[in-house]
Amino acid sequence: MNVRNERSKQNRRGKKINPYLAPLAILLTQDIFLRGYFGQTKVLGKSHLPSSGPLILAPVHRARWDSILLSYFTGRRATGRDCRFMVTHNEMKGIQGWFLNQLGCFPIDQDRPSITSLRLVIDLLADHEQLVMFPEGRISRVDHSIKLYTGIARLALMAQRVGIPVQIVPVGIGYSHPFPLPHDQAAICFGPPISLSSKGDNAVTEINANLIDSLHSAELAARLAVGRPYQKDLT
Repeated sequence: MNVRNERSKQNRRGKKINPYLAPLAILLTQDIFLRGYFGQTKVLGKSHLPSSGPLILAPVHRARWDSILLSYFTGRRATGRDCRFMVTHNEMKGIQGWFLNQLGCFPIDQDRPSITSLRLVIDLLADHEQLVMFPEGRISRVDHSIKLYTGIARLALMAQRVGIPVQIVPVGIGYSHPFPLPHDQAAICFGPPISLSSKGDNAVTEINANLIDSLHSAELAARLAVGRPYQKDLT
């Protein structure tokens, strides 16, 4: 038996989503918390979200609500697909880590991803899963130019090199206030998929630059939808 294939199967078996906990998590986070907290949620650019195929969602990170909002509009109820979140190692510790693991999340270091993490990403994309990575790495509530890690670009190019036609979709998110208040509005905007046609030594830099521009446009649209434009020009 091929050792690599067997290792991949073991990887996937160890990262299955708990079939009992996932529906409960959806009920609590989406039906009770999200709908009970926000007065209105809006979605823009839904036509840009692929319905099938290997996909990496690249959202801005503005509040702890981001993951729930994203799952609400792109998760199994909305699209029939689960969101497989790539999170930090710190988030995978303790009870929280166990809970996230049961929901299919897994840790990855965007600066120096481990071989195990890379294999898992490639395996999931090969299975046409929908992955989510916050390329900024942390929550930012202050209006400033978007700065990204290069992890998403590198992972996408790696997947392409092994024949996986992955797409990257930028996602802008906006709330009525930097710290969302009860009955605020929330909006999410999907931008057009990022081109991965760049080649050579500058491919990662070019993809990252395109992603920054697309994230800026998507976030601006989401912010305008909730009546909270940027306080200064970030271009």
